[in-house]
Amino acid sequence: MFDQDGTKLRSVAWSELFPWLALFRSFRMAIDVRVLLPAAAGVLLTVAGWALVGQAFSPAEEPLAWMAEYRESPFRAIGAAVPDRPTLAPWGPRREPGAWLGADPAAPTAWHAGEPVFGSWSHLTRPLMEMVRPEASPGAVTAAILCGLWGLAVWSLFGGMITRVAVVQFAAEERVGFMPALRFAAAKWPAYFAAPLLPIAGIVLCAAGVFVPSLLANFDFGLVIVGILWPIALVLGFIMTLLLLGLLFGWPLMAATISAEGSDSFDALSRSYAYVFQRPLHYLFYAVVAAVFGALGWLLVANFTAGIVTMTHWSASWAVGVERIGALGGRPEELGEIGQVGSGLVAFWVGGVKLLAIGFLYGYFFTAAACIYLLLRRNVDATEMDEVYQDADASEPTYGLPPIRYDDAGAPEVGEEKPPEAPAEPQ
Repeated sequence: MFDQDGTKLRSVAWSELFPWLALFRSFRMAIDVRVLLPAAAGVLLTVAGWALVGQAFSPAEEPLAWMAEYRESPFRAIGAAVPDRPTLAPWGPRREPGAWLGADPAAPTAWHAGEPVFGSWSHLTRPLMEMVRPEASPGAVTAAILCGLWGLAVWSLFGGMITRVAVVQFAAEERVGFMPALRFAAAKWPAYFAAPLLPIAGIVLCAAGVFVPSLLANFDFGLVIVGILWPIALVLGFIMTLLLLGLLFGWPLMAATISAEGSDSFDALSRSYAYVFQRPLHYLFYAVVAAVFGALGWLLVANFTAGIVTMTHWSASWAVGVERIGALGGRPEELGEIGQVGSGLVAFWVGGVKLLAIGFLYGYFFTAAACIYLLLRRNVDATEMDEVYQDADASEPTYGLPPIRYDDAGAPEVGEEKPPEAPAEPQ
């Protein structure tokens, strides 16, 4: 290619032509230990909290059926989402008979891991969706609210850490350490936590505006009044729908907003809703690109993890036999009491490896969300992607201005700093 002067152009700035190519950097960030560890910790705490909530409610309630996997064996559900052997389709619930290690092949799993972006999104928004189900009982709604608040509290910290690491690396090509990211997320935790609650509060207020007059519908005469006021109820329903749509698709952008701008929950709310409704097609395109690339990344991560498990058990099977290895993993009841302790330790360490693999899914989800936020901000606000809030590191030394003195004519000039006075010696 030649320019107007006949000079040969030897390079093309593909990132300027196609800025969405930055999404391909999300995979490299998601396998970084600074992202894997917070993501794995977030998954572990989320599952643990939801398991406790599930234990507190009656399993007989049909609307709580979605919590059965957390109530019965939450941590096995984590491991069951990762295959034990390499496969070309490492997604969905595992149904391999005779697996060497993991959950019962017939047991449900908490993750459909073939959807690295949409699967993580649907898993984290499931309490909200269960909350608004018309057939949900008061107990089911209460359980969904508790699970939602717990998940929000957990990911307000760990999601904030991940998005902070991502936006700084995307924008400034700088690496944020684990502790600086933790300090930033902890300081901004109230903003991370409150941002998704603001539209929920609006939905509750609108729902109350429909609920109170609807009490009159229990009487024939009151039904006439409700019919007259029904257009107002429809307007409130329209507002609730907008708030719910903006929340469902915009909440991943809220954490990225606070991490990139260092702002509060109101700014996160306004930006996320503006970007979702002003650039819906851009948002959809970025999400699809991130999902396709994330699926390829999960294919690599899941098979690499399965390779670790397979090669370890294959090597050990030469010493103890395949049947013994199978008893260690999937059939511990065939062992004695001491043997079951050893089997539990093996399952613990293998589960830790699989937990890191699941952490990749959530780490990739938040890093991709951070990149999508920067791309949408560039489209809507014409703000370059390299502009991001940089907080001062408290460990760095700070320097003040030199003292100013005046000469005999009254003109100011820079004076020399006086050395600190030595303490007076005791008399």
